[in-house]
Amino acid sequence: MGKRKGSGRATITDVAEHAQVGAITVSRMLRDPTKVSDKLRTRIEQSINALNYIPDPKARALASGQADIIGVLIPSLSNIVFADTLRAIHDGVKGTPYQVLIGNTRYDTQEEDRLISLFLGHRPAALIVAGIDQSEKSIQLLSDAGIPIVQIYEIGEDPIDISIGLSHIEASQAMIEHLLEQDFRKIGYLAARMDPRMERRLETYRSKLKPLDLYDPTRVILTDKSSSVNCGRALMRQLLENAPDTDAVVCANDDIALGALFECQSQGISVPDQMGLIGFNDFEMMSAAYPSLTSVRTNRYKIGELAVDSIFQRLKGEAPTQKKIDIGFELIQRDSTTRG
Repeated sequence: MGKRKGSGRATITDVAEHAQVGAITVSRMLRDPTKVSDKLRTRIEQSINALNYIPDPKARALASGQADIIGVLIPSLSNIVFADTLRAIHDGVKGTPYQVLIGNTRYDTQEEDRLISLFLGHRPAALIVAGIDQSEKSIQLLSDAGIPIVQIYEIGEDPIDISIGLSHIEASQAMIEHLLEQDFRKIGYLAARMDPRMERRLETYRSKLKPLDLYDPTRVILTDKSSSVNCGRALMRQLLENAPDTDAVVCANDDIALGALFECQSQGISVPDQMGLIGFNDFEMMSAAYPSLTSVRTNRYKIGELAVDSIFQRLKGEAPTQKKIDIGFELIQRDSTTRG
């Protein structure tokens, strides 16, 4: 066929005419490519490419009641903690009619409220949100949305719909208990840009050490700056100035733990003989460091994988097998906390 008349954006009718099929057939193929033959799908795709056709998600949402969108809200696009989960979500929707739309809340409750309202206004098929600490306003919006809602990275007592993650309280307890078992007693804490999950881990650190008369607030060094290796070095430097007799440090994440190691090395402090270090997330750099660094391993890919599985289960009309899915964690002991 010839070039489409007019200068406006191509419509589904234009695609149908170009492919010499009905508009209903094009619509069916766009919703689910498996619903048409390979021959028809190829012809329609060629017409879509030839006309630069862009589906209108709002129109499809009005027609079907929802768009083929799975929204994902995370607090940072620069923090690599979230990369594995996003990869799993994208892997999970590959080959389906669904697309992933990502929003960055920037660790800001008001921004999270705004994005939740914005995303729900697009009538997504489902929404994945980081954490369990949404505002009352957002909790109400999500509860009333009538779509699958998955809260990730942490499990709560009363999830809005489904929560998938781990207990950060139990993880923090395991970190402190491990250091105590290794005979560390003057234990510090380093963290950057605290979110609610880190707050719970910090409070667990306090509650574990206070009854043992081992808690010293001068050993807690926090900053609202973004986490980084250099940030870890600066925090460790400040800790050593405040409490030079510190013999171990709980680091809120692996970036800070690696920076703390570098600062110890620059000051001639032997790890683990004079200083024990433990991180959180267990990135590859923890095993590659010298000495290797102990960390809490979290399966972030599995979180995304289970989130997508739970959503598709719900979209099929099936009740979720579990409303709270605890993926657990594993404390990986390495040289940085192994004495003797």
